[in-house]
Parts: sequence; structure tokens; C-alpha cells
Amino acid sequence: MNEKARGKLLQKAYDLGYEYENVYRGCGQVVIAALQEAFDMPNDAVFKSLTGYAGGGATVGDSGCGAYVAGILFLSGLQGRERSNFADPERIRFVSFATARKLHEKYIAEFGCVNCHEIQRKVYGRPFYLPDPDEMRKFDEQGGHTTGCTMVCGVGARFAAEIAIDEGLLSETKLAELSKKYA
Repeated sequence: MNEKARGKLLQKAYDLGYEYENVYRGCGQVVIAALQEAFDMPNDAVFKSLTGYAGGGATVGDSGCGAYVAGILFLSGLQGRERSNFADPERIRFVSFATARKLHEKYIAEFGCVNCHEIQRKVYGRPFYLPDPDEMRKFDEQGGHTTGCTMVCGVGARFAAEIAIDEGLLSETKLAELSKKYA
């Protein structure tokens, strides 16, 4: 994939992550949707499975950032072990772990953490307990769905897209198709 097409694809992933968080909300689904659309790889089952993963899991904020989790799911879907090969004598899962750590490193470099509440603390100066309507109101007033988590979702989608391309997780056929799309 040439640099121009790569740049356009990465920008598309960022833009969709940002836009979808602003419009639809739900960081896990937002990022998986952005990646699936940018790469023309829809998977409704994976999208649906992330329904409950927003705001650090169940909107309580004490687990991993939904954008981060979705990025790991996307990358693992490109190279993870198959159910039919659960025993995994080839140790495919360890390759997937190493790829996921690359995403982890990017989050640490950008945000200093991967935990939702800690990212909120960095972006907003404090964490929010989103199931509480008053906290959700305060979160939105701080730009939760217009500048803050929208940016985190855009960055998360771009990070996962970079890794997918740079680590060679896409077939030559898929890269050629994407190169045409983003020419």
C-alpha cells in the first residue's frame, strides 16, 4: 500500500471513530464500526458483541477503554486463533498477544494508560460514573461526546489501523483493494 492510500485510510479510520462517537456513542462499537468500514470488513456479530462495552465496560469506567478493547478485538480478528484450532499448537495466540501489546504501547505513549477512568482523568481532569444521570450531564458538558471521547475513539481507530497495516495483517488482495479505494 502506498503512503498516500495508507494516509487516507488512517484518516478515514480516525474520522469515522470521531464522528461515530459524536453521533451514536458507545466507544467499543464506535471503534469497531470505524475499523470495519475503513477496511471494508463488516462483521455484525463482532459489532453486536461490543454493545455493552462502552465507558470502560457497562459505562462504569473501571475497566479498559472501549476504543482500546475494540482495537484489540479487530486486530485479533485479523490474526487470532480459530475455535477449530483451540489447542493452538502453533501458538498463534502469542502472536496476537504481541500485536495487542503494540496497541497497548501506543495508548501508553498517547494517554499514559488504557483504563477508561484514567483516560478520562487525563482528558477531563476527573473520571465520571456514567450510569448516574448527573455525572453523564457533567461528562457531556465537559465535551464527552463532542471533543473528548470522540478524540480518543478517533485516535484508537487510527492506532489499530496503523498496526493492521504495519504488521502485515492484511492479505495482498485486501491491500490492493484498499489501495484502489484510497488512491
